[in-house]
Amino acid sequence: MSLHEAFWSASLQEWKQGYIEQDEHFMCLLCGEQVEKGIIYPVEGALYEASRFMRHHIEAAHGSVFTHLSQLDKRLTGLSDHQVNLLRLFYQGKTDAEVQSEMGIGSASTIRNHRFALKEKERQAKVFLVMMELLHEADKHQSSTDAKSTKQKNTSKDGDATEYAAIVKRLLPNGLSGRLERFPRKQKHKLILLEEISKKFELDRFYTEREVNEILEGLYDDYVTLRRYLVDVGLMDRQADGSQYWRIAVENEGEERVAQQLNRKQELKQMYKEVETDAGVYQIKNKQNDKVFIASTNNLKTINGRKFMLQHGSHPNRELQKDWDKYGPDAFEIKVLEKVEKKDHPYFDGKEALEKLEDKWMKKLAPYGDRGYHVQKDPS
Repeated sequence: MSLHEAFWSASLQEWKQGYIEQDEHFMCLLCGEQVEKGIIYPVEGALYEASRFMRHHIEAAHGSVFTHLSQLDKRLTGLSDHQVNLLRLFYQGKTDAEVQSEMGIGSASTIRNHRFALKEKERQAKVFLVMMELLHEADKHQSSTDAKSTKQKNTSKDGDATEYAAIVKRLLPNGLSGRLERFPRKQKHKLILLEEISKKFELDRFYTEREVNEILEGLYDDYVTLRRYLVDVGLMDRQADGSQYWRIAVENEGEERVAQQLNRKQELKQMYKEVETDAGVYQIKNKQNDKVFIASTNNLKTINGRKFMLQHGSHPNRELQKDWDKYGPDAFEIKVLEKVEKKDHPYFDGKEALEKLEDKWMKKLAPYGDRGYHVQKDPS
């Protein structure tokens, strides 16, 4: 699941904690950083398991979830700059008198009026959320009713069913008892394939992860990808610890469900355009000796979080941390080297593009030995 899909699909509780749990990772909703499960991470002499380290990452790289959300565009928050500044001061625990003094407006009673106005906005937001939830439920019911009615009255649906069957036949010529030769890249074909694969699992039955893997491995070598996609598109669900999986009974199947999934994907893309971030490669340069540290990130807005880690002595590169402590923050500069050029086509892989870009700058600057803080890997 991509960052924008994860961000907008997350629950309010997941937004509050700032990350979501995936099959093998915890993923930061603020920058896309992933922390692998099952690994112990050392931080300032302490040992953190993955979820605790993710919370540390959010604190170090973003300050807090509140800080990150307060920096979003006003089109997303619905708040004026004045209201955001008030909320930041309230979040810091400032008294009304302290807020009034710091902002230089009105009096303490004026600040109390602002607090009341924000609480009123909170109540309005709750009403709006409930109304939208009810609207979505009504839309879902109406869409289902319209789809069934159209299916009965419009014979063109037969053509859709024919196309669906043809795609299944092409991808699985020997049916679910055969082998899948390749996983399709086209989104529509991918959804159709997953719809069919889900039928290998019985409804009203729980499966262990091992059982799921064994069933899917008989169909395709990369069974982990199939398992993840089945959960991501809502055809299967799982316990948070991965101990149990089960097939989800869906109201609509076949071509109709595929169409709904495609429409949902387009909605998520449109929503994320408003908070889209730039991925790229940056350097931290020691101006005293010209040594550099090179890294990449899915969100260049978070690079100041690296400075936060250095200031608190928790940067994972110990040589860089040692020089930072020795020379002080004024001896270093953080600079963006290059942003990932986004391409609007279905085969574009942002993660792969970022890895290639980082590799390009590592080769170009060769930040090893006296030139940098990296340790050159043994080519063997």
